[in-house]
Amino acid sequence: MTAFKKIFIVLFVTIIVAADSYSQYKSCVITIKNAESKKIIAHVEIADNDDSRQRGLMFRRILDENEGMIFVFPFERKQNFWMKNTYIPLSIAYIGKNGIINEIYEMEPLDISVTYPSKKPAQYALEMKSGWFERNNIKTGCSINLNGCIGK
Repeated sequence: MTAFKKIFIVLFVTIIVAADSYSQYKSCVITIKNAESKKIIAHVEIADNDDSRQRGLMFRRILDENEGMIFVFPFERKQNFWMKNTYIPLSIAYIGKNGIINEIYEMEPLDISVTYPSKKPAQYALEMKSGWFERNNIKTGCSINLNGCIGK
């Protein structure tokens, strides 16, 4: 087998494995009522277990404008995120168990020297493309509706 064929096979298998790892996330549509009470729709993947929360959006190179990931934790507590192996600039909103956004931060890609801790307890964290919350006039105090996509 030529070196070219070996490289092609390795790349092909890597692409298949990477695509499959993204498809294992459940997804749903959530709505957020912005500062003008307009409903904003987001298509999110759900990270609701230790493995999916740890991987998050790592290694992704593309994220569409209204796509993101919601991190679901078993209970409300202070959370802390970083951008290890995350290539896309992101915004994160920390959300209390009552569905109200407590805090929003802009996060720099691949910067592991900085972490983004929540000041208040949060049961959810929503990551979207950098600036998404601002572009949609979503601020602290706005409410999120999970539309039944996250079980009890």
